[in-house]
Amino acid sequence: MNKEVLLFFGLFIALVLAQVLICNHIILFNVAVPIIFIYFIIRLPTGLGLNWLFTFSFLLGFAVDIFSDTPGVNALACTLLAVCKRPMLYAYVPRDDRTKDIIPSLSSLGPAVYAKYLLTMVAAFCLMAFSIEYFNFANVSDIAIMASASCVFSFLLLLGLDSLMLTKS
Repeated sequence: MNKEVLLFFGLFIALVLAQVLICNHIILFNVAVPIIFIYFIIRLPTGLGLNWLFTFSFLLGFAVDIFSDTPGVNALACTLLAVCKRPMLYAYVPRDDRTKDIIPSLSSLGPAVYAKYLLTMVAAFCLMAFSIEYFNFANVSDIAIMASASCVFSFLLLLGLDSLMLTKS
């Protein structure tokens, strides 16, 4: 088996376990929930086929849903995030031969571009997940506050996680 495939499989398992066992039990100031499992979707190579991207994203969300007792919320949000992944990346990076098959990270995109891409992906996921979870527009301010706080908290955690991945590579 390819070494890269094993690394992504290990990352999948580690992120699901970290989310379910640790992050789901942390609520900062009663509004911010750390969401780190989406790092797997963010980190998937750009050359990966769309069918595989959607499948892996759905399975990631489904695994978190099973252990978090959130029926379908994360599976749907992860699948929608997979749909947005390439357009969001190519909004910040020109589409050419150099970016055809990269793994988005601090080292491959540079700090400024990667920070914009990461923030956009995290914000999109948080907005989708909290909107799906609360599914009414009566509490739009609550959804906005929770999505914003979780977005900032998760963005900082994922930036730190990617820094750790950079030093280990």
